[in-house]
Amino acid sequence: MSSSYKEIIYEVEDPVAVIRLNRPDRLNAITYTMLAEIRDAIDKSAEDSQVVGIVITGEGRGFCAGLDAEVLAATASAGKTTSSQDTAQRNDVPGMFTYLLKVPKPIIAAVNGVAAGGGFVLPAMSDVRFASTEAAFTTVFSKRGLIAEHGLSWIMPRLMGPGRALDLLWTSRKIGAEEALRWGLVEYVVPHDQLLQAAKDYVINLAQSVAPSSLAETKRLLYHHMGIEYQPALEETQVAMEESLTRVDATEGVQSFIERRPPDFPRLGGK
Repeated sequence: MSSSYKEIIYEVEDPVAVIRLNRPDRLNAITYTMLAEIRDAIDKSAEDSQVVGIVITGEGRGFCAGLDAEVLAATASAGKTTSSQDTAQRNDVPGMFTYLLKVPKPIIAAVNGVAAGGGFVLPAMSDVRFASTEAAFTTVFSKRGLIAEHGLSWIMPRLMGPGRALDLLWTSRKIGAEEALRWGLVEYVVPHDQLLQAAKDYVINLAQSVAPSSLAETKRLLYHHMGIEYQPALEETQVAMEESLTRVDATEGVQSFIERRPPDFPRLGGK
C-alpha cells in the first residue's frame, strides 16, 4: 500500500512502513510541506495495525541536507523555528521531530547519505539508527550562528556523552559512518546497497518475535526515565511490569514458548 504525497514517498508492506524523503535534486532539504507530510505519514503509521515499525530514509544520494535555503532564510527573518506553530497547535514539546519520541512504534532511521542540520536532528530523534557506508553527519548549527537546536543538547549527550556531543556541536565537522558508530551516534553500519533492507529486516524480526505493546511501553519508559531520578523510575517500572502480566501478550508469550512456536501477538493501531 502507498499514499500520494508531494515531497515524500510513503509505502506500507506489513509489518514495515517506509517513509522516503523525496527531493533528491536538493539532497532532500526540508520544506514546510515535507515536515507536514512526514508528520502525517507518522500519524498514519501509528494508527495502522499492519505497521510494527517505521523506517525513514532518503531518495537519491543524500539523506537530508537540513532546511531548504528558502525556508532557512524565512525562519531567520521571522525569528521563529519551523516547528513553533505546529508545536503550539499539537501541544508537543518544542523542537522539530521531537514528537518521534512519543510515537508508540519503533522509528528506524536508515541514513543513506549526508545528514546535516535538521537532517541530523531526524535520525538523532529516531529510536535506532542504521547508516550506510556512504553516510555522513554534521550538526551545522554553529556555522550558521545558531545553537544546538531542536533538542540536540538533550539527546546527543545521552547517545555519545557530553564531550563528543560538544565536539560535534561546536565544530560542526562532518563525520563518516564508522566514526558515528564508534561514538554511539548510530547502532549499525551496513553496505550502501543493503541499507534499506537491513532496516526493514530489523522491523520484520521485531514483528516476528516481540509484542508490539512491549515495544511501545519499553520506549515510553526509557525516554521518560531519562528525565527523572532512579527511585521514581524503578517504582513506575514495577507498576508497568505488574500491569504487563495481566495482558494477553504475557499469556501468549509464555504459551508460544511452551509450545515451541512463533508468538502471535496483537498489533497496535485501529486499522
